[in-house]
Amino acid sequence: MPRLKVDIRVPVGLPVPETADFIAGCEEAGFYGVGVHDHQHSGRDVYVTLALAAERTTTLTLYPATSNPVTRHPMVLASLAHSLEEIAPGRVVSTIAPGFLSVGNIGHRRARVQEMREAVSTVKGLLAGETLPFGDTRTRLGNVSRPPTPVYMTAAGPRMVEVAGEVADGVLLMAGLDPRAAAEARRLLKAGAERAGRDLTDFPIVFITPIAVDEGDGSARRWPQGWLSPDRPWLAYPSKSNFYWLRHAGIDIPDDVRPEQVSDDMASRICDAFGLFGTEEQCAARLERAVEEAGVEHVFLFPSHTVKGGYDMPVREVEAFRRAIRPRLGL
Repeated sequence: MPRLKVDIRVPVGLPVPETADFIAGCEEAGFYGVGVHDHQHSGRDVYVTLALAAERTTTLTLYPATSNPVTRHPMVLASLAHSLEEIAPGRVVSTIAPGFLSVGNIGHRRARVQEMREAVSTVKGLLAGETLPFGDTRTRLGNVSRPPTPVYMTAAGPRMVEVAGEVADGVLLMAGLDPRAAAEARRLLKAGAERAGRDLTDFPIVFITPIAVDEGDGSARRWPQGWLSPDRPWLAYPSKSNFYWLRHAGIDIPDDVRPEQVSDDMASRICDAFGLFGTEEQCAARLERAVEEAGVEHVFLFPSHTVKGGYDMPVREVEAFRRAIRPRLGL
């Protein structure tokens, strides 16, 4: 069985040099990778942060979590990815998502399915050295790496998952940890790949895994009963596609359910299907079970937070990994 890879989301919640130091601490804790949000409204740039983190680390895989083709043109995304590749060869991944807070904060909508297909294909082509059309102009990157930086797509809904299988080099998948949902996600990836005549052997699947750690009081497992922001429940973040995956996990609840309507028993079932919630030991045990039952090989720990607390550093989650998750899984 391949050794489990564990990444973690780190926000730019401190001045950029201090965030880079925190990321270096994640390498010391034993993480495989770190993804940093691309929120221009934070006033701190993800690529500057990743560049400083690259100089402070030697083994950590680094990536934006995630960029989008709305706030950054595909040519800009390709140039940024290659620039990081020159600083940390072989340790960089370009990740592209439809966008959420970053696009909403400038009054734009998320990228749609076809826009994502085109953006991922364009960034891949540019990083491979291809000359591509942009309107009436044909352009290429003046410098590229060999091999090119891989381009992953972040996918939550079933149509986006298919597109990832069709065009991306890998996927950051928000489908939960239930084996039935994981099987459905793999089916969709395969459908997209077959449409493009691709073989997904060794195709990286990174499971975005919500995590909340408590001291045994059960507070972490109330996640489905809370709100990301005053107008959006956690269960609808990043989209209502969460309900699609929950149904495949045997949990059929209405898409318009309000957090206060979710019973404690239902919340516990949702938490078990979707991520790691509970004490450090409970989180470690649930991840171990995901490896055994769902064939999970790579996770991106996504600390539970509200919009207001979205820039809090994941100190508790790093310690949970260091003290419980890493020892239990032999990482």
